[in-house]
Amino acid sequence: MHTTFATIDGNEAVARVAYRLSEVIAIYPITPSSAMGEWADAWSASNHPNLWGTVPSVIEMQSEGGAAAAVHGALQTGSLTTTFTSSQGLLLMIPNLYKIAGELTSAVIHVAARALATHALSIFGDHSDVMAARGTGFALLCSASVQEAHNFALIAQAATLAARVPFMHFFDGFRTSHEIQKVQLLEDDDLRSLIDEELILAHRTRALTPDHPVLRGTAQNPDVYFQARERANPYYNACAEIVQQVMDRFGERTGRHYQIYEYYGASDADRVIVLMGSGCETVHETVDYLNARGEKVGVVKVRLYRPFDVQRFVQALPKTTKAIAVLDRSKEPGSAGEPLYLDVVTAIHEAWELHNEIKGQGGQERQGDDENVYTPHTPHTPHTSHISPLPLIPTPKIIAGRYGLSSKEFTPAMVRAIFDNLAQPQPQNHFTVGIHDDITNTSLTFDPNFSTEPDHVVRAMFYGLGSDGTVGANKNSIKIIGEETDNYAQGYFVYDSKKSGSMTVSHLRFGPKPIRSTYLIGKANFIGCHQWVFLDRVDVLKDAVSGATFLLNSPYDADTVWKYLPEKVQQQIISKQLKFYVINATQVARESGMGGRINTIMQVCFFALAGVLPQAEAIAKIKQAVEKTYGKKGAEVVRKNLQAVDRTLENLQKVDVPRWGDGEMGRWGARGPHFVGLG
Repeated sequence: MHTTFATIDGNEAVARVAYRLSEVIAIYPITPSSAMGEWADAWSASNHPNLWGTVPSVIEMQSEGGAAAAVHGALQTGSLTTTFTSSQGLLLMIPNLYKIAGELTSAVIHVAARALATHALSIFGDHSDVMAARGTGFALLCSASVQEAHNFALIAQAATLAARVPFMHFFDGFRTSHEIQKVQLLEDDDLRSLIDEELILAHRTRALTPDHPVLRGTAQNPDVYFQARERANPYYNACAEIVQQVMDRFGERTGRHYQIYEYYGASDADRVIVLMGSGCETVHETVDYLNARGEKVGVVKVRLYRPFDVQRFVQALPKTTKAIAVLDRSKEPGSAGEPLYLDVVTAIHEAWELHNEIKGQGGQERQGDDENVYTPHTPHTPHTSHISPLPLIPTPKIIAGRYGLSSKEFTPAMVRAIFDNLAQPQPQNHFTVGIHDDITNTSLTFDPNFSTEPDHVVRAMFYGLGSDGTVGANKNSIKIIGEETDNYAQGYFVYDSKKSGSMTVSHLRFGPKPIRSTYLIGKANFIGCHQWVFLDRVDVLKDAVSGATFLLNSPYDADTVWKYLPEKVQQQIISKQLKFYVINATQVARESGMGGRINTIMQVCFFALAGVLPQAEAIAKIKQAVEKTYGKKGAEVVRKNLQAVDRTLENLQKVDVPRWGDGEMGRWGARGPHFVGLG
């Protein structure tokens, strides 16, 4: 089977599938989901066809409520319809979502999950919005990475057609929606293999039409409303099984296998973390690290949050589990616990209690490779007397934690602190991690220096301005690395919410294995500072590891730059034994007619120093990227950028860093640094 890789962000990964599986797309922009609608609008404007050869109708409404109403209306005509939203936008859709679900209408909407405006507005990601909509009747399917977001967009559509339960496919705003990853693309044949044409026809036959009149949208009184509401139960009871069947078919087709509740870790783990979203990747990485050093820990990744399947969830847990930490990326003030925690407590209480009741009458071991995973009975799974009894299994201790609100960092150091907390005789419950709560003392302490990042991963950080092109150049770099080498690549970009004119920090990783580090780089082996003024304002070298490379856009050449550096920067360069390079990129850009756009110049320097590709090959790829990126702006813009590329290496200089105590003149020695050159 043909395999195509692309280096794209989560929004594009979802939009590529949603567009091809839709006939009507109603949009209204809201950060961080806007790009999904923008992609769809651009493809529609260029007459890009969907899976069935027609061009989807993309219409921008005047509000999110209007977009949801348009979706509802289009669905009632039998059209395959979607929309994209986040945060307050999702809340404005809730009335229509209740109607769509109540009418058992097959549909998928895609949500870049984001914090809600409470004491303050935040454009950044958590699960507050989808948790506020969990009562609508929409199934909630959560993806944890760019690859999963791409895959689950298809799985959600296939499942909703079979289940008639509408789906809300969500993923973490910014962390997944804007993270760039190398992913394996789904081809049209992959989509056709999962989308049942007969189910599409069934969806169409349920449309409102004068040719086949039906009664829908009535008003009901107490005599029938309750009974009709319960009538939906069989659809929701069957939904989880349908999703798993679709995931199984997807795995057979693509080789990428998923479980709606997927356990990863030691088969005899005594401590388990339960969560959903991008944090799963961080916990997965940390579990590998800790288990390799003698721990017995694991993680349950929740993919299908609604409907919550009690039996399948408990099946996923090793029977050796003694303590569970359930992590929610949302806060419900005044509640007994956050949503996922309450569901886990209910599931385990019901499953274990029932097991204890029937332990003398027989239990059931799950068939499969892992003998340590226990399957208790549920009210929907009748036991039989001929099955031999199972011993009593103590109910695990379950504690709750909150993390990652408004895209607050969630790192392996925090994961380790949670596992350490679980190991205590009386672990702290209803904790927070990632902040210092000095008011109600909920926060766990953690070692910020703890790191699981492997040495084979190159980790690069770039400091730039929102208007200098740094982010755009780094996106091109990630695409070149991801698509032109065998490396996996990841790019994540930290913006100030004021955007243009504010500092941006680009975090790039690449290496030979899939990258699960869904957190900011804390130990970088390459630092690029694209603006001299940052040296006095920002500690740009605090995350540099010993022996890292430091590239600086400097108005001073290699012979004079040292004496102008802040003393702290000098100390860090020497103590960390950094390899130090400078270029006057601003001058090169100005002389090439590019004004203040230094991005292409600094990109060339990065490839020259990082050694990801042979230098000549890297420069050829950069020139191709320049022509692709700037071709629409005219030949002159392309020419200026290519000229800047050609002039860069002759202006890149290596600084000979002095040793401690060299002489008395100047801050660091009479010799001072001198120009070494690049050979």
